[in-house]
Amino acid sequence: MDPVIIVGAGPVGLTLALALARQEVPSVLLDEGPGKDEPRPARTVVLREDTTALLERLTGAPLGGAGTRWAGWRSMRRKQVTREITFDETEPAPLHIAQHVLTGALRQALAGERLVKIAPDNRLDSIEQEPSGITAHTRGPNGTWWRGSHLVGCDGPRSTVRKLLDIRFPGRTAVERHAVAALRTELPWPDQALLHRVPPWRTSGPSVGEVTGRPLPDGVWRLDWLLPPGKDLVTPELLLARIRETLAGWTEGPTPPYELLDTGVHTVHHRLARRWRVGRVFLAGDAAHLLGALGTQGLDEGLRDADNLAWKLALAWHHGPHEALLDSYQEERRAVVAARLRAADQALPLVRGGAGLRAVVPGSTRNHDVLLTDGHLGRGALGAPGAYADSPLAPLHIEAEVPVDTPPGAPVADVRATAEDGAFVRLRDRLGRGSLLVVLVAPGTGVWERKHWVTAGIMPRLAAAVTALPHPAELLVAESYPGAAAHTVLLVRPDGHLVTALSGVRPADLYAAAEATLGGPARTEATAGSR
Repeated sequence: MDPVIIVGAGPVGLTLALALARQEVPSVLLDEGPGKDEPRPARTVVLREDTTALLERLTGAPLGGAGTRWAGWRSMRRKQVTREITFDETEPAPLHIAQHVLTGALRQALAGERLVKIAPDNRLDSIEQEPSGITAHTRGPNGTWWRGSHLVGCDGPRSTVRKLLDIRFPGRTAVERHAVAALRTELPWPDQALLHRVPPWRTSGPSVGEVTGRPLPDGVWRLDWLLPPGKDLVTPELLLARIRETLAGWTEGPTPPYELLDTGVHTVHHRLARRWRVGRVFLAGDAAHLLGALGTQGLDEGLRDADNLAWKLALAWHHGPHEALLDSYQEERRAVVAARLRAADQALPLVRGGAGLRAVVPGSTRNHDVLLTDGHLGRGALGAPGAYADSPLAPLHIEAEVPVDTPPGAPVADVRATAEDGAFVRLRDRLGRGSLLVVLVAPGTGVWERKHWVTAGIMPRLAAAVTALPHPAELLVAESYPGAAAHTVLLVRPDGHLVTALSGVRPADLYAAAEATLGGPARTEATAGSR
């Protein structure tokens, strides 16, 4: 069968190629560039715990040494510290990493991957769909025709794929603008990220706003200054003045020594493509959505797009058309991103409303700080991973369903479990292989040898039920799971979202839930066709 064609070799396209390869699906990655990325220290990304785990699972290497996991978070207003957070196991730290370092790690993981062909200097200029596949043409030094089973546009905000499909991309332009600098210096808060609102050294005029400091490895910091509305140019003189006064203000003395490495202007847009699927073509990442105001990071959602789409494409590639399953990609992911965009758009007038609003809304400064912290740290409506509560793949009401702390459709907790070979594993490490996961909550199993309980009690019946499922599934046993009683059985999707939790072994309910998760029975090629 023909490979999946991926257009765009940024973090989302590279991640999708790796995710497909881990599920034995070949792909061709069309890169309009030369196949390497220019170092830009001021172009960085902040990854949440779940997306960091996804990338580490795919690359097979920890990313902590390539970036910085913050030791804490500090919010300030004028001279007052309004919020301080220390990261630990209960409050996992985000990972801050330069984008070119991240793409370098992904490219290195792909270098020896037999199922992925990277085609540099290939710019897409046409797409032709047929019932049996898709043909793409590229121009450039290596331009040619490419044949694929499906095509995914991961080609950024100015997506050629989106334009060729004539998909509208409505939204708001220049929601926020930030002047950005990457520099090497010493600040009073090693490894702590900082959000400083209304700094005391800027007390009047439109320049009143906020500055964010985020640490990187080797004593490097990325600083972002919120700019007033408008299109005023950020001159080198203005940026140097901001750097000097900010560093002097934070160190409460003369400007400390610093080495300026890179600068830029980061403009935030809010846009959402009307459609994310047209027949055999899909959009992902910045080609499908743009967000980022109030500290939210758009790359996280792009990586979740790739994770959501990969297992669905893999199932269709291996087992034939599953139209309802492929349709669910747009329905699930677009709804989650739309909710985050709505949350940010609703919060923006409050947070940026000025002193007049603060004067009439009691406690509003504190509430604004909570909103901004949520956005920066990936929590709440502004930043937390979305749940697919209204997914078309959600099973109908199941009588044996019981509540646990994870709602259906939300990402599962990363508990320790015992695999079928007796090894202790993290639940998150078993994701992304294309298989469903069935997790039995059985207190006490962690202290007994597997041979003593694997053939006892309900285990044989559950193992038989798992074997009979309509899709390959891995059986895991966990001593506990948040909010789950003993003998609760969890069904988990390949991308780590909970399908359902059942009270005990219910083979018929488990089968029905698994079938719903796959979009129902597969259609034949004749009934699917080109959409």
